[in-house]
Amino acid sequence: MNRAGRLYCFDIQIFRKSRVVPIMSLTDKGYRILMKDVIREGDPILRRKVEEVKFPLSDADRNAMDAMMRYLHESQDDELAEKYGLRPGVGISANQVGVDRRMFAVLFTDVMEEENPTLYEYKLFNPKIVSHSAAMTYLPDGEGCLSVDRPVEGIVPRYEKIKLKAYDENGKEILLKLKGYPAIVMQHELDHLNGVMFYDHINENDPQAEPKGVNIQSLW
Repeated sequence: MNRAGRLYCFDIQIFRKSRVVPIMSLTDKGYRILMKDVIREGDPILRRKVEEVKFPLSDADRNAMDAMMRYLHESQDDELAEKYGLRPGVGISANQVGVDRRMFAVLFTDVMEEENPTLYEYKLFNPKIVSHSAAMTYLPDGEGCLSVDRPVEGIVPRYEKIKLKAYDENGKEILLKLKGYPAIVMQHELDHLNGVMFYDHINENDPQAEPKGVNIQSLW
């Protein structure tokens, strides 16, 4: 990406009978994200704080967000996931698909709610944590990431409760009070926008060690 550019990757073109035929890009309406579009660890865009989204949304930003949400829906559909070779995801941030924008999409239910679990389906722009608990928690089986193709074991400490402020696609402010699993998912995605990977939180010397001097317990 050049310094003034919006996308980390460039449109691809094919040449056929001396005529240039553009292939759809992520910022085109109706684009389907595949695993080849997902940026993997080691790429610089995953290690820097991305740019804020400007309102009203550009068509490029709106289309990219729509494609991100579409990926989550399709990756959680067993038939479509198998057809297109998708890894299931509950969240995806813009820089994971090469877009230098502070926005992410999430789609999941609260795993701690057995009956009629709450559905969390959000397209969030310019999100930030405005307050959080002192207490922390973590997923006992660790975290995974679409941008990481290897298993990474270890405790990833997260705030047990957070208050998240963001904006929807119309520029309306959203304030979410989250705890437990929803709070963990949101913190994981927000980390991406700040250039942080989940394994940065893991104790290098003892991956299964809980941080000292902190009120922390496993989510289950």
